[in-house]
Amino acid sequence: MNLPLVVTLSISDTAQTYFDDLRRQHFPKERNYLNAHLTLFNALPDEPWIFEEMQMLAADQPVFEVKVDQIISLGGGTAFKVVAPELTVLHRNLQTHFQESLTNQDKQKRNFHITVQNKVEPSNAKDLQAALRSTFEPFCFTADGIHLWRYLGGPWEFIRTFPFNS
Repeated sequence: MNLPLVVTLSISDTAQTYFDDLRRQHFPKERNYLNAHLTLFNALPDEPWIFEEMQMLAADQPVFEVKVDQIISLGGGTAFKVVAPELTVLHRNLQTHFQESLTNQDKQKRNFHITVQNKVEPSNAKDLQAALRSTFEPFCFTADGIHLWRYLGGPWEFIRTFPFNS
């Protein structure tokens, strides 16, 4: 049986570095085997046609800007909420295109976010949220493609990036 594919948004290098640094500082070290990411889908089938379709769909998608508009609580974690009309439309288009292959989780509406802390005591999460909110100002960065990963039961194996049309 093939392992499922995870689909994430490719973001600007500056934003990736920023979120990765926060994740390294605040995510439990024994559980932090991924870089920061914005998940689009958790489990697509590992089939050749997925790669072909993803290539075509990404090539038709212009690069766009997203906004980080707030810090959110995950109960035992902390994330940054990410919003953009283009992101919502992209996700809906991908959902429609891959509808027959989606899990129930991937068929749901997505609240886009980038997690920098998870699986900690709620009091630790609240402390980090308060610290981040004390200096937080909304900011924007570029979404420039789609990353495809193979889920390995915890860690992910990078497969490739499908760049958007710039």
